[in-house]
Order: sequence, then C-alpha cells, then structure tokens
Amino acid sequence: MDYITFYNESGSPVAWLSDDNQSIYLFNGKPVAWICEDSVYSYSGRYLGWLQNGWVWDRSGRPAFFTQDASGGPSRPSRASRPSRASRQSRPSRASRESRPSRPSRSSSWSALSGESFFDL
Repeated sequence: MDYITFYNESGSPVAWLSDDNQSIYLFNGKPVAWICEDSVYSYSGRYLGWLQNGWVWDRSGRPAFFTQDASGGPSRPSRASRPSRASRQSRPSRASRESRPSRPSRSSSWSALSGESFFDL
C-alpha cells in the first residue's frame, strides 16, 4: 500500500502519514505529530499548523510541506526519491491540544521550518 509523503521546499521527503491518517512519522520511525481534523499538533499538544489541499502550512501561514497531490500554493520542486521507512516507534501519549489560533493569510514564501525542525516547536 502506498502512503502519503510530506516533502520540503527542496523536494526532499521529510515525513509520512500513517495509514490511520492521523499519525506523522519521520523516516527514522520517530512519531512527531498528529492530525486532528485539519490541524497538525506535536505530541506535546502544541499547534504546529494546518493541512489543506495537500499542503502543510505553518503557524504563520507559510507552506512547510507538500504532498504528491497538493494543489495551489507556491511552485513545487521536483520530488526526490523516498527513503525506506524504519520501523515505527511507539507513539507517545497525546497531551491536551493547544487552542488553535485564527489562521493567518496564506503566503507563497516557504516556511523557514520546511524540514524536521517544523516538528520541534
């Protein structure tokens, strides 16, 4: 079965979405975030951004990642090959979610957090 990959601004694969359509993992198997409705949260409960039309937007409204089927947004680079996925590590407990702030206008400038650092907030 295929899976959804999140690519950064240079087209490198950074993370992937589990078949539960909620859990986001790095390719080393580390669980880093989860999706509730269209919002992306760290396991500590921090609101990271939102998922819309195949794009992950950061808290500032800048695109951080795109999927193969993303529409709209800035121009996308060519996608690099996906690495093999390591075994999934156990997911930590989900902390209480931070309140979702109002969404800013979407920008066409890429996020400075277009990589694993996106999930470190």
